[in-house]
Amino acid sequence: MDALQNVLAVIVVLGLLITFHEFGHFWVARRCGVKVLRFSVGFGKPLWSRRDRHGTEFALAAIPLGGYVKMLDEREGPVDPAEREHAFNRKSVWARIAIVAAGPIANLLLAVVAYWALFVYGTTTVAPVVGEVVPGSPAAEGGLRQGQEIVSVQGESTPSWNDVNLQLIAAIGADGALSVTTRERAEGPTHVHRVPVSGWLVRQDPPQPLATLGVVPFRPTAPAVLGQVLENGPAAKAGLQAGDRLLRVDGHELDDWTGFVDAVRAHPGRPLQVTLSRGGETRTLTLTPAVREGEDGERIGYVGAASERVTWPAEYRREIRYGPLAAVGQALEKTGEMTWLTADSIRKMVVGWISPSNLSGPITIARIAGDSARSGVETFVGFLAYLSISLGVLNLLPIPVLDGGHLVYYLIELVRGRPVSENAQAMGLKIGVALVGCLMVMALYFDLMRL
Repeated sequence: MDALQNVLAVIVVLGLLITFHEFGHFWVARRCGVKVLRFSVGFGKPLWSRRDRHGTEFALAAIPLGGYVKMLDEREGPVDPAEREHAFNRKSVWARIAIVAAGPIANLLLAVVAYWALFVYGTTTVAPVVGEVVPGSPAAEGGLRQGQEIVSVQGESTPSWNDVNLQLIAAIGADGALSVTTRERAEGPTHVHRVPVSGWLVRQDPPQPLATLGVVPFRPTAPAVLGQVLENGPAAKAGLQAGDRLLRVDGHELDDWTGFVDAVRAHPGRPLQVTLSRGGETRTLTLTPAVREGEDGERIGYVGAASERVTWPAEYRREIRYGPLAAVGQALEKTGEMTWLTADSIRKMVVGWISPSNLSGPITIARIAGDSARSGVETFVGFLAYLSISLGVLNLLPIPVLDGGHLVYYLIELVRGRPVSENAQAMGLKIGVALVGCLMVMALYFDLMRL
């Protein structure tokens, strides 16, 4: 069922992103007087198509991994003399720049709309309150303490742990100190900490900003009560059920859910005697955790179960909501921030500060799309906005075959006063296809490794 939901979610996400991207090219091309022959979402044989009164064919094709807008162009075939003025290659260089840039710009505008909707609808998040500071860590050296709320990192506001992580990742490669601002109470005075770092998160695979900083987020104590048991998982096979209150593991008393998790992780493949209370009765079951590989390559146990949902105290909850007009500025700011972060991450990957294993392909995108859809509308829309920004930025890379490569050709044409030769463009196309092909193969490889 999860696999089907992942597939449906990624079809919806990619369908929206591709349609907006190609519509950007299409809309500007029409405004510039270029005749559009085909607007296709997907590649390959069309599953559905129709023509409008302008003669444009709108098609939905079988392979949903991209799309294209085919325009009248003398370089691609003979053109009726009566229609030459509507050919793409006959338009001014500025018109061609506008048409090519319109696709990525459309993706960025979609992100603005998505963030605007989120800010107007309102989101509830958890305040980034420090639960524990690891002794000897950079956070400890910087003077961070348990109970403090992190209100900004490097001068950027951090109303949630997600924002804290984003700002810490944006600082990859930093040397010297990170600026972390905290406060003791919701309305209390703030204090700026200088957290010493050197080569911050460089070549860490995957980046673990909070763990490296030495900060453990505060979480309310979760009772040792099962809230969910996955079908066919080790817990279900052992006879555990949602609602069971766990009392002891191998004779050791359990105070909270964390004690149970620690016991399971420490005993991969080894049977545990679990004493529980169900319906007023006490019983003991044998539970054998399955084995999987942890982040550091060590063997850890898991049982396919989750605790009861924990209610966060009101003082730890933050609601982010703006009026329709104020949300416009917030959405533009958020889109700009995420656009810069995406572009800067690509730069740091090129120079070797970020491992290429962080590349994600269709499998990872499908998994995250499915997870975000199951998490609710807010998470799904936020993921859609971020992926739209990523698509826009990637298409602006100066690689032939991408929109950014064509823009480079047109900028050269502006400087030289004449187009780049067809031979040079053909050679660039081959190089671009090879580069993009290698990136796709690498992303798919890392996808499979994550599985």
